[in-house]
Amino acid sequence: MAETISVSSAPTSINQFLTDFRETVETAASRLLELSPQESQVNSGSGKWSHRQILGHLIDSAANNHQRFVRAQFSDELVFPGYRQDDWVTVQQYASESWPHLVQLWRFYNLHISHVISAMSESTLVKLRSKHNLNEIAWRTVDCSQPTTLEYFVRDYVGHMKHHLAQIFGNDIET
Repeated sequence: MAETISVSSAPTSINQFLTDFRETVETAASRLLELSPQESQVNSGSGKWSHRQILGHLIDSAANNHQRFVRAQFSDELVFPGYRQDDWVTVQQYASESWPHLVQLWRFYNLHISHVISAMSESTLVKLRSKHNLNEIAWRTVDCSQPTTLEYFVRDYVGHMKHHLAQIFGNDIET
């Protein structure tokens, strides 16, 4: 029987959040590797990405947010460039990439991001940032007139990841 990816309400502490993040990555990686290369090519509908392309998008999200999370520790702002998600998926040709290689890249990149977050000081995580563009780049946007925190942004990253994992696994879950 397949395990369910947890997307319950936000854990109360950053340590609980990180434990959930790591468990989600490990559980999802195991489940992803159970899919055959042919199953990974299944599209969710007309004009939608295949499972493989969704995972490629999550790798792109990891790459973009990794540098954002590091840069945020040296700034009083949370202002970062966006990226053209569909174009990134297209030009990298995830549809023809090795499925096991994509799964391992996604797994290890997210375990590293978990490590990066675990190394952040609490003061850095909870510091209010008045200037941000999370109204443009966050999964669950924050109005630009409202201050926000790096902790919100890292939790949003994981929420976005779980949302797309639910698309692959067919779970009707939201964070």
